[in-house]
Amino acid sequence: MNTLKNKVQLIGNLGNDPEITNFESGKILAKFSIATNDSYKNAQGEKITDTQWHNVVAWGKTAQIVEKFITKGKEIAIEGKLTTRSWQDKEGMKRYTTEIVCNELLMLGK
Repeated sequence: MNTLKNKVQLIGNLGNDPEITNFESGKILAKFSIATNDSYKNAQGEKITDTQWHNVVAWGKTAQIVEKFITKGKEIAIEGKLTTRSWQDKEGMKRYTTEIVCNELLMLGK
């Protein structure tokens, strides 16, 4: 069970083309977001779809795969871990974001 402490698996569709950053050190970073949908019926029997957006980052070989093959609208499955990081914005306020660091990726659909 130790390997399951921080593990996320999602299947969703890309909202935009990935943002790719190549660093002088040779490292590559891919940032993208995927949407997951959950459907349920409300009290009136109407089908309601709830869409959640998830920020994802990928490094190295995974980022290279993202850069070559993944585009807006594609359905993918990802596996990774949740991380939270902070930074200071232009006004000096501390900001936080939670994202998934992707270590495995599977392209689905056509």
